[in-house]
Amino acid sequence: MRNTRLYSRDNDRAVLFKRALTVTLLGNILLAGSKMAVAITGNSAAIMADGLNSTSDVFYSAMMVLGFWVAQQPPDKSHPQGHSRFEPFVGLMITLAMAFAAYQAVAQSISRLTNPQPVNPTSSLVLVFSAVVKVGMYLYIRRIADQTKNPTLRTTAVDNLTDVYSTGGAFLGTIASSLIHPLADPIAGVIVGFFIARNAFNAARENFHFILGGGADEGTIEHIAALVKSVPDVLDLHVLCVDYVGPKLVVDMHVNCDATLPLSRVHEIETEIIEKVKTVDDVDRVYVHIEPLGLYND
Repeated sequence: MRNTRLYSRDNDRAVLFKRALTVTLLGNILLAGSKMAVAITGNSAAIMADGLNSTSDVFYSAMMVLGFWVAQQPPDKSHPQGHSRFEPFVGLMITLAMAFAAYQAVAQSISRLTNPQPVNPTSSLVLVFSAVVKVGMYLYIRRIADQTKNPTLRTTAVDNLTDVYSTGGAFLGTIASSLIHPLADPIAGVIVGFFIARNAFNAARENFHFILGGGADEGTIEHIAALVKSVPDVLDLHVLCVDYVGPKLVVDMHVNCDATLPLSRVHEIETEIIEKVKTVDDVDRVYVHIEPLGLYND
């Protein structure tokens, strides 16, 4: 039977995750709609580029909702280890949307370089509003990500922060277009487009790491090894494999103990190791093989 405390903790995380998704989806819909409307009426390539970025954010928010729903489905015959691997697949779909938005932003801005037009300076107010909203979203999502230890939400929080920077670039472009030269607006649009492309590349790299079963960083592996060796009666740890299955870590290890220990004590050691290792961020499952010291059946 599953530990009741762990089940309650998982339920609490699910509730927090739903709140984060709701804020992310509604916030991005609000910003995308307002930016696109102002970009069209205000004739700004920079705001259009930032609006396309927010539109791609709406897409990834919707995909996150779908991904969360699928990932929360219980294990079944087709997926006996659960459905968490669907999350990085959703992440790749998000990067495609971001890449398309980057292309659109750069292409539209370049087309405006040959025919720059003045921008209504009041249009930049929507960017100030957007930056304030995104800072609030970043702080809220980051707090929930810290509480739930969820890598997807951590990425989302960082994306909100980087959106503040791209919005700032668009703001400077619209202001410079009015005060200095109309070319400043499409140039800012190109810069914002390349900024979106950079974020898409980083997101794709992270999700490929999850999908391809990349290993944990050295600090995490050393931390897990120290936890295992701190358990009484553990004499040695000679195999430790820590890799990603979807966005979560699976830990597999071979531990050495005294051959004279009773089976009941061996079971207690195994349970204590699992409970300690599961306190590490992102760890989902832990497999422990205990064998007598000096016997290496790798």
